[in-house]
Amino acid sequence: MWIFGYGSLLWYTDFEYQEVRGGHVGGYVRRFWQLSPDHRGTPEAPGRTVTLVASPKGACWGLAYKVPEEHEKATIAYLDHREKAGYTCEKKLFAPDDGSPPFNVHVYISASEDNEFHAGPSEDEEIARTILIRHGPSGPNMEYALKLALVLRSHSPHSDDDHVYSIERRILELAQTTGQAKDSLEKLGYRLVDGKWTPPEANEYSLLKR
Repeated sequence: MWIFGYGSLLWYTDFEYQEVRGGHVGGYVRRFWQLSPDHRGTPEAPGRTVTLVASPKGACWGLAYKVPEEHEKATIAYLDHREKAGYTCEKKLFAPDDGSPPFNVHVYISASEDNEFHAGPSEDEEIARTILIRHGPSGPNMEYALKLALVLRSHSPHSDDDHVYSIERRILELAQTTGQAKDSLEKLGYRLVDGKWTPPEANEYSLLKR
């Protein structure tokens, strides 16, 4: 069984796997359209996390993890709980970066109907303002969003993730204006250059920093 990660599963798995491969799931794009009442926010003040949104010409880069057969049931049970706030598990076709044959993966996607946590389309500025101030049991929402941008820039510079980078840019502009989140930004490797928060070079961030 293979699990496809495109959000926090890119750097935090917490389940057993024996192989990991980079590649794309076609027909989808990554968007911060999911509310997070349990990890990066609270029920009263939910944060924002990414989900996959159907797009005929889209392709979402991520990592596929091969789970040993003896750990399959435990892994699904763990992920069902981890992604319980509005996500459903579906099977999609994964195309590896190395050009080897595609194969099916399990992926958690926000249900767009009958899901109180599916926010739908929102302005990037609104999303960034929410992310900057939200915090949940898994940590600051801002760290999630910026870590995602860093991982994508480092490991998949060829992927189309303008939405993620737009959110990152607006978070940095807001942090610069308000003076917020200095410690979190420095922890992730961002630097103040000429008064502006600047991301680290792509090769300075590795998925090994988990």
